[in-house]
Amino acid sequence: MSKQYILAIDQGTTGSTVLIFDKAGQVVSRAYQEFTQYFPQPGWVEHDPMEIWEVTLYVIRKALTQVDLSGTDLAGIGITNQRETTVVWDKNTGLPICNAIVWQCRRTSSLCDEMRRAGLEKQVRESTGLVIDAYFSATKLAWILENIPEARAKADNGDLLFGTIETWLLWNLTGGKVHLSDYSNASRTMLYNIHQLRWEPQLLRYLNIPPNILPQTCGCSEIYGVTTPALFGTEIPIAGMAGDQQAALFGQTCFQPGDAKSTYGTGCFLLMNTGQSPVLSSQGLLSTIAWGINGEITYALEGSIFIAGAAVQWLRDELQIIQTSSESEPLALSVADNGGVYIVPAFVGLGAPYWDMYARGTITGLTRGTSRGHIARAVLEAIAYQTNDVLQVMSTDSSIILNSLKADGGASSNNFLMQFQSDILGVRVERPMVVDSTATGAAYLAGLATNF
Repeated sequence: MSKQYILAIDQGTTGSTVLIFDKAGQVVSRAYQEFTQYFPQPGWVEHDPMEIWEVTLYVIRKALTQVDLSGTDLAGIGITNQRETTVVWDKNTGLPICNAIVWQCRRTSSLCDEMRRAGLEKQVRESTGLVIDAYFSATKLAWILENIPEARAKADNGDLLFGTIETWLLWNLTGGKVHLSDYSNASRTMLYNIHQLRWEPQLLRYLNIPPNILPQTCGCSEIYGVTTPALFGTEIPIAGMAGDQQAALFGQTCFQPGDAKSTYGTGCFLLMNTGQSPVLSSQGLLSTIAWGINGEITYALEGSIFIAGAAVQWLRDELQIIQTSSESEPLALSVADNGGVYIVPAFVGLGAPYWDMYARGTITGLTRGTSRGHIARAVLEAIAYQTNDVLQVMSTDSSIILNSLKADGGASSNNFLMQFQSDILGVRVERPMVVDSTATGAAYLAGLATNF
């Protein structure tokens, strides 16, 4: 009766979640822990990679022990992760040389401006499927190499490794034996040619990034290595990896071209399966690799909204007008409408379809009668309005008119938000019983690779 479960790590922007699934795809255990967010300067966002690793290890052990399981009960581990967040570490000591630069961080906006002036927009668009923006890993990595003491010398010496979060977790889980990135995460670096499945030499040269620090790339459902026995008492295959939004697309079973989902997490991300051919957007959307399985690549069209659930956290943590995120729904329903209040939550710039790195948040329509309820309602409505903007241009680019949208992520449990979303889109919004679609996707990918 051993090997009856798959464990999925969902390493997100504000915390790490671990879910354990049985053969029927049911969740038998769930553990979650937040970790520290660092904001050293306006527009800068950082994480401590060691804290991410320690918190992730803690929730894996917690998820196992609370249902009296051990490593020997696991057929495999799948990893899904916050994308674009950039970690550089010393391969000899295993220690990061600085904090991770988070996908939300805007510190490299001026470097992106330089790339545009150098005429690289067409090259970036055609080879990587992306737009030039501080959101992606490329300029974050270049910044670390230029600004962290001794980073350049160590990189030239072959002593540094770069990875996004799945690469960092895989390296630690295997005791430093495996340095890989899957296709879906590599396609978010702004360094990866999504057609030829290789790091793009011209972009590496321009940003002065030595190829020796980059991970090898691989599929999303295969056995990459095994956990070092010291961690869980046995070797467990690590068998699935995908960026969180691609994993959610897989977890929502969006396997046919035209299938689409929207994940309402820290940010909000709409992905549409476009099949085996990338669709290059003329409307500010991204072409990205959805997954690679058994040598076959599936592509997606994506609209990235940087602030969604994070705006609700802002109500809770900074404005302190709610104590828990779930309070936003009854507070929004305490007023008949938004009272003319509108919020643009551009706290870290605007993503698709506008791509304005310098935009900042705005509240408009305040009157003496504006209440906490109006502000809470305006925040939830803003999430839906941003999604509407992206879906309109996605329909134009793909020539597909959606008749339904699959929704997942923590904020999708907010009934007011989901109903308002459905109303302004004029389509059905479908929410799964298990809203952890990212972890579900990682579990499916690992399960396929291990014949689970």
